[in-house]
Amino acid sequence: MILIVDDDRSVTASLELLLKQAGLPATSAATPEEALDTLRRQPCHLIIQDMNFSRRTSGEEGLALLRDIKAATPSIPVILITAWGSIPLAVEGMKAGAADFVTKPWTNQHMLQTVQTALGVAAVRPTADEGVPSREDLDARYDFGNLVGRDSRMLRILQIVGRVASTDASVLITGESGTGKELVAEAIHRNSPRAARAFVKVNLGGISSTLFDSEMFGHVRGAFTDARADRKGRFELAHGGTIFLDEIGDLDAPSQVKMLRVLQDRTFEVLGSSQRREADVRVISATNRPLPDLVARGEFREDLLYRINLIAIHLPPIRERPEDIPILASRFLHTAAQVYRRDPLTLTAAALRWLRSQPWPGNVRQLRQAVERAVLVGTGDRLDVADFVDAAGAPPREDSLESLPPVGSMTMDEIERAMIVKSLRHHAGNISRVAESLGFSRAALYRRFEKYEIPV
Repeated sequence: MILIVDDDRSVTASLELLLKQAGLPATSAATPEEALDTLRRQPCHLIIQDMNFSRRTSGEEGLALLRDIKAATPSIPVILITAWGSIPLAVEGMKAGAADFVTKPWTNQHMLQTVQTALGVAAVRPTADEGVPSREDLDARYDFGNLVGRDSRMLRILQIVGRVASTDASVLITGESGTGKELVAEAIHRNSPRAARAFVKVNLGGISSTLFDSEMFGHVRGAFTDARADRKGRFELAHGGTIFLDEIGDLDAPSQVKMLRVLQDRTFEVLGSSQRREADVRVISATNRPLPDLVARGEFREDLLYRINLIAIHLPPIRERPEDIPILASRFLHTAAQVYRRDPLTLTAAALRWLRSQPWPGNVRQLRQAVERAVLVGTGDRLDVADFVDAAGAPPREDSLESLPPVGSMTMDEIERAMIVKSLRHHAGNISRVAESLGFSRAALYRRFEKYEIPV
């Protein structure tokens, strides 16, 4: 049963009809008191509530009702109805425990999708007393072929990934560079009902604000000087499928507003056209930046943060799950041996211990690169510590600390600039190799080129 709380009878009647046509039984209440009484008399699976029940438009009545509902039935998801100009109020509601918010006016399709997502997320959330599944159980239920690991935290993450994949909930994946955020996003899409449709990856850190509209929403011929033909944007390409917004923490303020609009309304306008188009997409975002800190500093919109992280997944660095390092290294070794046409290779026990002991600031990406380089450098069929130490790009040995500049002679910025310049020379200007060797994304590396005024 779904409870609709609104003092406008036309709203409750239309929503009841919409939900019943979708096979979702619904009832309504006109006041907070009537809503709480209904909850005491009959079980409900979801609540849709307005933020105002009188001529006052402060929203305090809605927040008060939300707090009462969460105090009495904390597990029931609540969807708030608000006007676009009251989104800060909706954010307050999200902080108080609301599952989502819908702005007026809404489309029936968007409302149904929000309701079904909230119901789906409530159904798949793991309980506190639920045990950690085995890797074999997870592999029997889901396709996690590209995700390696048996660490208990990783298994819990895979359990969440598998469960939320069946919903349309927006997911925010956080973690250090190189932890495998894109692989997790691909796994969510691969195990979702949208798997047969497009999976569109967008590196937001590499899109300038002047090109944002054209890249994300597309343009028509003649929209601007160089628009010689119509072009589909990323949202249109992802229609019916999943869009992966990588490095979303790098969006500038104007682009954040535009992104919030399309994620909230699920519609967009092609540049040069006044016709609005629907964006039927599942949204997965990722960043290695601390978004709450950016919100506190006024660099990232709080309402956008709540819009993209209905489900939050944090990937731990591999130094915090060292038991997965041998598994990852063996996988990379097998793949590299095939790519470079080597006979089957193995790792010595000493090499495995050495790999587990390293800090790996570049995480999985750096480990994979180190294994590939060791395969190229090594001559035998068993790779030992010396093969990794001799391979370029391996993590620094403890005794290499003496080769660092004297303490106080250089700032961290000067050291970082010098290492970027050195890596550029070593890789003959190959940006992808430079970024990989330093543990940066290409967009993060380009930002440092700007910061340190390094000519490329």
